[in-house]
Order: sequence, then structure tokens, then C-alpha cells
Amino acid sequence: MLVLPVTPTSCERTSWYHRDLSRHAAEALLLSNGKDGSYLLRKSHDGPTLYALSVRGKDSVKHFQIERTEDSIKFGFNEFHSLSEFVSHFANQPLIGSETGTLLILKNPYPRKVEEPSIYESVRVHTAMQTGRTESDLVSEAPSLGTKEGYLTKQGGRVKSWKTRWFILHRNELKYFKDKMSTEPIKTLDLTECTGVQFDYSQEKINCFCLVFPERTYYMCTKTGVEADEWIKLIRWKLTQMKKAAKT
Repeated sequence: MLVLPVTPTSCERTSWYHRDLSRHAAEALLLSNGKDGSYLLRKSHDGPTLYALSVRGKDSVKHFQIERTEDSIKFGFNEFHSLSEFVSHFANQPLIGSETGTLLILKNPYPRKVEEPSIYESVRVHTAMQTGRTESDLVSEAPSLGTKEGYLTKQGGRVKSWKTRWFILHRNELKYFKDKMSTEPIKTLDLTECTGVQFDYSQEKINCFCLVFPERTYYMCTKTGVEADEWIKLIRWKLTQMKKAAKT
């Protein structure tokens, strides 16, 4: 395997480096065209030596930060002396997605350059149509994705027992399944109806948070407070985005 020394340009030279790709665009690209294990590298806005590794799981995209030093690549508690060494390691040793226990293998690099057909649709202009709409009316803003998945321990509705379920957060929906291998969700929560999300200290369990809906409050727990905080921040961000969209 070709060993790429760690230099200021070594990361940028790889075929799967997407310099100016945003987090939102990376998620959209990997979810629409990638598959489980597809990954790409992009520039992080947090610093000149920081990069973001975006990896697709089953139905979500996870983002990890990588730091480039003068002679190595730092990733979590690990340190690698070349980009190829880093990829080779995680092509065999799975990444652990935060505290969810989600295993991710770097299988398929998503190239920056993809061959495209030079075929275009013909255009027919219907001048008789007068819609009264302007250009700004025709251009809509795409909803931010902000995906996340993982196991959460959820309290039942009628029977107040706790069961572990697989959760997938995508667009404005939070779905939960019996387990990770299930294809049909037990229920889909529409976050446009959610009025709030916060840490909850009313339960006997720790690291709990709740989602408030008009008809019911859902209680979930995680293994660590860090993971609960991640879910809360991402869902709260989505609720803020939806409020902004509703005002426009």
C-alpha cells in the first residue's frame, strides 16, 4: 500500500478529499449515493490543521474530527504516521460511533471526481403559463439533515418498563425500531409536533432526556451523559431550524 507522509497537502491530495463540502452536503451525498461504509474527508472550519471524516452508517452519517500534526494524524486516542495507515487500520478495525456502540468500517472511499454523462434534457418553454410567481418563490431552501442513530433505552407508554430500541434521526423524523436489524419502525415521531427536548431528572435512571409532544412525553436514557447531550443538542437544533422555516 502506498504510504502518504503527513504533510500540509497530503490529506488534500487523496482522491476522496472534498475540501469545501459542508456537513449538510456530505450527509446528502453519502445518503443518496453512498452505502454502508462509504466515507470521505473534508475540511473542518474549526482550525487549519483539522479535518472532518464523514462516514455513512445504515441510515445516517457520522462525523469525526481528525487533527493533522507535523508528522502524524491524530484521531481520538490513536495516532497514525500516514493517511494510508489510518485508512488501513479502520478498514479492519471498526470505528465506534460515540457512545452508541455503532460499528463503522471504512469500506468505500467516495471520490471527489465522479464521471458524469453529457446528456441534458430538452427544454420547452410554455409562455402562455402565467403563475405570478417570482424566481425567489421557485427556489426553496433544502432542509438540513443532521442525522444520528444509536441504541436508546426508552420508557413504555402504558407499561412503564424500560426497553432498548434502535433509534434513527433523519430530517424531521425520529424513528425507533425493535433492534438494529429491523426494517419497519415501531413508531415514527414527527418532530414538527415536538415542543421541547431537555435533560430529565424525574426518573430513577440516569442520563435521561425527554421529548415533549402534545399527547405524550417520551423518556429515553443513554449510557453516558455525553451521549444524551449529543441527542439533545441535535434535536434542539432541528426544532430551531423548523421554527425558522415556519416563519419564512
